[in-house]
Amino acid sequence: MREHDGQKSCGNRNTGDFVMAKVAFLGLGVMGYPMAGHLAAAGHQVTVYNRTAAKAEAWVKQHGGAMAATPRAAAEGAEFVMSCVGNDDDLRAVCTGAEGAFAGMAEGAVLVDHTTVSARVTEELHEAAAAAGLGFVDAPISGGQAGAENGVLSVMCGGAQDAYDKAEPVIAAYARICRRLGDSGAGQMTKMCNQIAIAGLVQGLSEALHFSQQAGLDGAAVVEVISQGAAGSWQMENRHKTMLADEFEHGFAVDWMRKDLGICLSTGDEIGASLPVTALVDQFYKDVQKMGGGRWDTSSLIKRLRDLG
Repeated sequence: MREHDGQKSCGNRNTGDFVMAKVAFLGLGVMGYPMAGHLAAAGHQVTVYNRTAAKAEAWVKQHGGAMAATPRAAAEGAEFVMSCVGNDDDLRAVCTGAEGAFAGMAEGAVLVDHTTVSARVTEELHEAAAAAGLGFVDAPISGGQAGAENGVLSVMCGGAQDAYDKAEPVIAAYARICRRLGDSGAGQMTKMCNQIAIAGLVQGLSEALHFSQQAGLDGAAVVEVISQGAAGSWQMENRHKTMLADEFEHGFAVDWMRKDLGICLSTGDEIGASLPVTALVDQFYKDVQKMGGGRWDTSSLIKRLRDLG
């Protein structure tokens, strides 16, 4: 995929060098709200749906476009429907049933799901979409709230090649990189790899910073040096300052990380993959939840070390 710069072609209605699409966006949380905004800024015709209507009203006031009272109403006439909701049950609720998006989509339209969910529900919805003549792309994202706001998310996709090829230019509005990793479910499996890697990285960074403070070192100075070598990472660059300052009221919540790691561990059991470090870090996050940190950023693992030892 091309980097997120310059004009892009998408959809079916040409406006000069740019082809505008009619898009529905379902779910305006900390990720979905700015992602839908990037679609509107790119020139697409966007209709939004959110379970809490006030959020949809605020989005329309800020970005224009339209809002709908149900996923079905939002999806009617849309060439692409993007979803970014909470979990498996939330995704089923916005896709299926009499008021779900599938009921409003015309044959040939494509649903792109950006939610991190189980491979099981992805397979289920892919089959339901195919039976209705719809495309379905599982496209979980990484990059956090800042990535969504700046339009530089990593998007990992699974699904039929033709459905992906249709959707990729539209996804480009908020992506730094977008790749198809395989058939349906491959995007979710790749997102599991992402979360497994992050869990170990954040625990390692937490231990390193905790060690530096216990040793009487200047943590910021330590990071300045080691970040330029093999230890450097996105987590180190973007989270070390708030970790040292004991600030966690931001970022990706522990509750959501535990949801994701639960999916990873369950899938690991199913496919015979051993995930000992992931299982251990998941329990550490459980400790953070018991400390009242369910909504703290995932970097709060260091607080567990400070407070519980």
